Amino acid sequence: MVGEIVLPVDRAPELEITDRAWVEVDIQALGRNCQAVAEYVGPQAAIVAVVKADAYGHGALPVARTLLANPRVQALAVATLKEGIALRTGGITAPILVLGACGSELELRSLLHYHLEPTLVSYPQAEAFSNFLQGHQQRLRVHINVDTGMSRLGVPWSEAINFINHVAQAPCLEIVSVYSHLATADDLDLTTCLLQKHRFDQVINHLPKSYKFHLANSAGILADRDCHYDWVRPGLLLYGLYPASHLSSQIQVSPVMSVRARVTMVKHLLAGTGVSYGHRFITPQDMTIAVIGIGYADGVPRALSNQMQVLIRGQRACQVGTITMDQLMVDASSLPDLQVGEIATLIGTDTQTSISADDWAEATQTISWEILCGFKSRLPRVNINDY
Repeated sequence: MVGEIVLPVDRAPELEITDRAWVEVDIQALGRNCQAVAEYVGPQAAIVAVVKADAYGHGALPVARTLLANPRVQALAVATLKEGIALRTGGITAPILVLGACGSELELRSLLHYHLEPTLVSYPQAEAFSNFLQGHQQRLRVHINVDTGMSRLGVPWSEAINFINHVAQAPCLEIVSVYSHLATADDLDLTTCLLQKHRFDQVINHLPKSYKFHLANSAGILADRDCHYDWVRPGLLLYGLYPASHLSSQIQVSPVMSVRARVTMVKHLLAGTGVSYGHRFITPQDMTIAVIGIGYADGVPRALSNQMQVLIRGQRACQVGTITMDQLMVDASSLPDLQVGEIATLIGTDTQTSISADDWAEATQTISWEILCGFKSRLPRVNINDY
């Protein structure tokens, strides 16, 4: 048949995982950050490490293994059932709290099969859980989310005591913890944060001390030590970034993620030459342009076009033209004899010069959480400094 492809029988050559672009994860930095959080909160509060969204883009399984090596980490938290299942099938045996709402029969079967611990947020959900479990003569560990002001998931705080007592009477449901989530702990003004804490206290003061109580996310951990309770739920801090600049002096953490890509072409352009889609950049003089093998399909926001820099040989090089799906261009005029294959650092440190996810977030008017979570799966994660 004309055009038919015959596959070779010998083993295909394996690409270097650093062939085009990749994400580096500094496992030792992650471990140090976890220890820093543990020391900051002290022995009275254990850690529930938040590893949702593929551990904020860092790779959930290796991150989970590293964090659980710290004895202060008693559980993990994910957003979805599938995230919890991926950890279980990857060999993680620690308790896993599912923060998102779930309740279909298929989801309940999966929760039981994989020994995951769901969050209860409403009466109908609690009834569905109870009826299913009684019919199957099984018991499930659950957590209660109380809405103290986030206005997202959770039973309203004014109804929470009755709801929790109702759940406690269900013979097949075992309440492990009661928690809430802070909406404004990263603000300079803590009025709303303290109001949420007050509402939370009004609820838990009427509950058995056998339950675990938790309120503080990364911002809450730093904003008010009185928010620590039995457990804390750090996320961003573990990955080496601060939820707000005014909170950065309280604890020392370092970024875990670096993003790097290779130069795939070097070309010389005359003055007045348009670069990339829409010619949103015109060379003001003769320039040397380096093409870098990474683009918005990998997680580099297109909104950074003509606003970002990369590091090559420890020097800053300005990105020029529209960022494309798989590639971007930088002004390499100050880099003599630049070669194809040299490495550009988009986020991270090169020869003591750094670019952070916070820099990207500021330039695109978003938050560092979104930047970290934006790097797509086609970028391999390379664990450096592994234990």
